[in-house]
Amino acid sequence: MVTTRRRFYDCGLSEKLLYTAFLLLMGTGYLMALVYLYTTHEGHDGKPGVSMQDIVDTYYGNRSGTRLEAAVRGPMAGYIQQIEDRHHIVAWLKSGAPEQGYRETVRPILEKSCLQCHSPASGLKVPDLSTYQGIQTVAKVDTGESLHTLVKLSHIHLFGIGLVALGIGLVFRLAAVTTWLKATLMVSPFVAIFADILAWFLTKWDPVYAYTVVAAGGLLGLAWAGQMVISLYQIWFLKVPQEEKNSAS
Repeated sequence: MVTTRRRFYDCGLSEKLLYTAFLLLMGTGYLMALVYLYTTHEGHDGKPGVSMQDIVDTYYGNRSGTRLEAAVRGPMAGYIQQIEDRHHIVAWLKSGAPEQGYRETVRPILEKSCLQCHSPASGLKVPDLSTYQGIQTVAKVDTGESLHTLVKLSHIHLFGIGLVALGIGLVFRLAAVTTWLKATLMVSPFVAIFADILAWFLTKWDPVYAYTVVAAGGLLGLAWAGQMVISLYQIWFLKVPQEEKNSAS
């Protein structure tokens, strides 16, 4: 008895719509994740766009400066609109962050631009910049994300992205492609996820591993794009091969 593998052209309309909706939703979610990553990492080195140095600063840190300096030059720069004010804060940090300078120069700037959020009254879980003792937590050398934060993010990503990869793979298993290509595209996301998260910890130890973070992210995106594009095309345009029609008749 000869058995044929199930393909997308064997699916009914409702099943095709289900797969299409899922893939489009996951694709949109991935694009939103890219936007989030861009806005999170962009500008850490004080320059527009995302560079390799931005990735290094996120995980390894800018160990020639402080967390506050990295924020003032990068993602928080837009909140302190006067360039002179940003320069005053950086100069204060470079001078050793004395308490008198905080009271006379830095705090008035923060009152205009930052203390709406960076104070206990806001209720937000952000550094308290309203007191000299509070600002000291971010006026120290920037060593990047803490190990605790990396572990927290890791288990969320491993579970969440792993389930997304499984869902996309379960849909893609119905694609009519060569065995080696199907296996490569289905396994690559899991390899990329593991390599990416492992590289976070390695980059905190040595910045050279930031290249692995970028490479693993690129591999994940390419593998998912391949699965989604092939699946969406075959769901709606792949026809039953003539030999299968002949054998069924």
